[in-house]
Amino acid sequence: MSTDLVTEYKGRILEVKGLPAMPTTLQEVNRIMESPDASTEQIAKVICLDQALAAKVLRMVNSPIYGFPGRISSVQHALMLLGFNVIRGIIISTSVFDAMNTAMSGLWDHSLGCSLACSEIAKATGRKNPEEYGVAGLLHDIGKAVFCLQIPEAKAEVDTLVATGDISFFEAESKVLGFSHDRVNRWLCEHWNLPLVIREGMVHHHDPLRAEFHPEVAAVVQLGDFLTRIYDCGFGGDRGVNTVDPRSLKILGINQKMLEDLADSVGEEIFNVLAQLKG
Repeated sequence: MSTDLVTEYKGRILEVKGLPAMPTTLQEVNRIMESPDASTEQIAKVICLDQALAAKVLRMVNSPIYGFPGRISSVQHALMLLGFNVIRGIIISTSVFDAMNTAMSGLWDHSLGCSLACSEIAKATGRKNPEEYGVAGLLHDIGKAVFCLQIPEAKAEVDTLVATGDISFFEAESKVLGFSHDRVNRWLCEHWNLPLVIREGMVHHHDPLRAEFHPEVAAVVQLGDFLTRIYDCGFGGDRGVNTVDPRSLKILGINQKMLEDLADSVGEEIFNVLAQLKG
């Protein structure tokens, strides 16, 4: 794969006019959050100027995913309970992932399942702000969705390789594009100025030890993806189950018994929540 072609693909992936509608609200939220004096009231006002977006954010935070079903009455209340980083991730997910099932049927359910799994793992291992781990899980495959939407002809080649070559979607991306969705995630994180803690989970979930600052987040996402695939939740581009690096489990302090218990609790949580969302 030539450098010129990789550069061309990067340009097409990040072409603003081709990306699913990313509200200008996110740019303004990012600008305000750069100020040390930023308040939940300021950010809530900006989000609420886009009524459709505010409604999507409230619908998501009141879903069973975050454990506050029907109890969050305003965007400001959501910010106070979940924090800036989580709401920023929700803005991206509700904006970009509207087109996700067009790009790859089942990818949205897979992403929701991974988000739930990551939150459960973070709680079980005593991590602070488990909702941020959930957002990293929710966004971990966003590179797949954007690549499929922006370069549909390459998506067709990847699908053919997966179907005929007995390889994973991740491996097929690399063969066709010269890079995989983890690289696309990096470009998107930089393009959207996402916080480092979420960025490292999105970019390094296939190799958590490469994460320089937050390997624990990447390790949680890797394990969350693994558990989501075990339960065949949604569709991540192939029906394979990724391996979990034993060093990832060591980073998280998870032994075999804990892993078995997590598999049971995560499976139950995924089934319950997705059933409620579809009910």
